[in-house]
Amino acid sequence: MTMVGGEGLEKLEDGIVRTAEIAAEHIQAAKSAIGNVIFGQERVVEQALITVLCGGHALLIGLPGLAKTKLIETMGVVLGLEARRIQFTPDLMPSDIVGSEVLDEGIGGKRSFRFIPGPIFAQLLMADEINRASPRTQSALLQAMQEHHVTVAGARHDVPRPFHVLATQNPIEQEGTYPLPEAQLDRFLMQIDVPYPDHANERKIVFDTTGVEESKPKPTMTADELMAAQRLVRRLPVGESVVEAILNLVRSARPGPETGELGKLISWGPSPRASQALMLVARARALIDGRLAPSIDDVLDMAEPILKHRMALTFAARADGETTEAVIAQLKARIG
Repeated sequence: MTMVGGEGLEKLEDGIVRTAEIAAEHIQAAKSAIGNVIFGQERVVEQALITVLCGGHALLIGLPGLAKTKLIETMGVVLGLEARRIQFTPDLMPSDIVGSEVLDEGIGGKRSFRFIPGPIFAQLLMADEINRASPRTQSALLQAMQEHHVTVAGARHDVPRPFHVLATQNPIEQEGTYPLPEAQLDRFLMQIDVPYPDHANERKIVFDTTGVEESKPKPTMTADELMAAQRLVRRLPVGESVVEAILNLVRSARPGPETGELGKLISWGPSPRASQALMLVARARALIDGRLAPSIDDVLDMAEPILKHRMALTFAARADGETTEAVIAQLKARIG
């Protein structure tokens, strides 16, 4: 085993600091480039970037017309990723997503099967209105999200690296939909709520999109630079106080003695996957801000999008007007 001396260790630390500074500059440039096209959704843009920096997938919840599709297209250009979109419908089949084998006839009448990849073989995939497809089709996508490969006719086919799914759901028009089961929701790193823009930003949107020239995104990163930043996120140190805040917050979001009176409101809570997610997103948020280590504020800021889709309230709590957001706010108040 090679021991690193004091001078060597200092050089190693300097190298990490310089790498982090370069990565932070690239990420800030990407955030600005996306903000030049997507107006008034700074928090949504930041959370989508954090998701990608963590190597995860996100579920975007928002009404039609709030630029969810445009956000993903813009991110693809800015981050240098191959982006594709799948419109989920009730008649969509798993093979429409992952691809299928066709029978080819070659020279001399020799026949062989050839795999035709589906749209899932992209680096940034938009799964539009994922809850409109059948559970069987949803599972085909969710398996690829978890395993990073698909299996067709017994043969394994790896999806590209990096691979990120940003799925959307419409909170209205729920007739004829297939809501994602809780176990499948857990595979999304976070839930991103897309609100209406404010008056000033809606004014910008109106002028920018109805004039002769519309703002176009510009590339600021490459896929390799993004993957380097993703590796860096996992190397950032996390202080013991931040780790304890993550564990206390996640464990208190479950029914049981650790939650106290609030536990009576919670039907089921987050798994250890939520603790993993909070650890990653706290680091990524720090890197976006140009910091080399996350703080408890990073944990508190990212708590709601990480926990919201990983817990549910009891029927009695919902009947009394309690909301998941309000319960999470009370849990955060204990930490902060």
